[in-house]
Amino acid sequence: MPPWGAALALILAVLALLGLLRPRLRGPWGRAVGERTLPGAQDRDDEEANGGGPADQFSDGSEPLPGGCSLVCKPSALAQCLLRALRRSAVLEPGPRSWLSGPHVQTLCHFVLPVVPGPELAREYLQLADDGLVALDWVVGPCVRGRRITSAGGLPAVLLVIPNAWGRLTRNVLGLCLLALERGYYPVIFHRRGHHGCPLVSPRLQPFGDPSDLKEAVTYIRFRHPAAPLFAVSEGSGSALLLSYLGECGSSSYVTGAACISPVLRCREWFETGLPWPYERGFLLHQKITLSRYATALEDTVDTSRLFRSRSLREFEEALFCHTKSFPISWDTYWDRNDPLRDVDEAAVPVLCICSADDPVCGPPDHTLTTELFHSNPYFFLLLSRHGGHCGFLRQEPLPAWSHEVILESFRALTEFFRMEERMKGLSRHRTSFLGSRRRGGALQRREVSSSSNLEEIFSWKRSYTR
Repeated sequence: MPPWGAALALILAVLALLGLLRPRLRGPWGRAVGERTLPGAQDRDDEEANGGGPADQFSDGSEPLPGGCSLVCKPSALAQCLLRALRRSAVLEPGPRSWLSGPHVQTLCHFVLPVVPGPELAREYLQLADDGLVALDWVVGPCVRGRRITSAGGLPAVLLVIPNAWGRLTRNVLGLCLLALERGYYPVIFHRRGHHGCPLVSPRLQPFGDPSDLKEAVTYIRFRHPAAPLFAVSEGSGSALLLSYLGECGSSSYVTGAACISPVLRCREWFETGLPWPYERGFLLHQKITLSRYATALEDTVDTSRLFRSRSLREFEEALFCHTKSFPISWDTYWDRNDPLRDVDEAAVPVLCICSADDPVCGPPDHTLTTELFHSNPYFFLLLSRHGGHCGFLRQEPLPAWSHEVILESFRALTEFFRMEERMKGLSRHRTSFLGSRRRGGALQRREVSSSSNLEEIFSWKRSYTR
């Protein structure tokens, strides 16, 4: 960890400790920073004893799972497959309560603590169409004996990992990459312009929900691994980039399945409301430190004095992308272009969102989760847990975060589901051809089966997926 990273970790820990020790300090949602985020939290233990949970507020389309979790989704064939996989999962079984159960502890361990030992990374720089650079960190080690191949063809599936929007490579992102490598995936981490050591060679940064750079990176990944399945996972605020990409690309996204850990779905409200002050100050400080090295390069396009004087994430975002010297735009226009759910109806990839009811960064689920999305859209699934903090979901060491296990198990269930659907399509085509040949068995002149009798569309996985 670099020296400034250690300093940032120390500041975050002190700020969070102050928030925990001063319960009278009110956060932006009208509660104490150290309090639970879910209304009625004082009765939580009684709810757990009676089998209730945070997803009780999502009465329709909610299925109970072990450990007090719930799956919120629209009923479908794939939803049943995913539900069976989650109910068989041992990682959701409730374990003994420990000091890791608190939401702030879960969140801070995720953002502050390093992973030891870290993975071995091989970096590639990808030059974009406008001559900008993004970085791809391929996880190449440590090599694990007995790796399991995840795809039917014997090729390892590629797992594209998108960190948070601030560019910090967290403990859980690296832990997910190590676990995926052990399970037979080929993980690669996407870094935006100027993030995590990627040089900023042009005075342009990537807006919050602009997927143009990610599109070029995915195209390159497909060029390198044309036959391998591609899965994608995003963390926290980085989910805006993944959801924007899936919405804009639709069925042409090349992605087989996706997952979002503690996604920020109502992004504009999230910026405007603000975070509890320890997290707001910590994330803002991290961004200022990251961009301070490019202050001279950004002077021609951004009012750097205003940028580094900003006192909130919203002011920082506005100074960086709205109040530019060349093409200033309004706050409304910025979110018309960058809202991650602007094209969500076009998404054609199953997306599993894992959220916690005690998330101190996103806030209470009844205010921050767009439940109508999961009730009406068959491509989106919400796994809601009682505990986990923001992107935490930790268990006792040395076990990885249970969210990582759930994500990889859901991807395996997706692979099996699609494989079964392809098998059904093949059987239906064979049956159609066989019956057609029997009807024409006595005919003197044999004719080729008409293509109009092809039932591929009826038995495609999309049809089965939404029934």
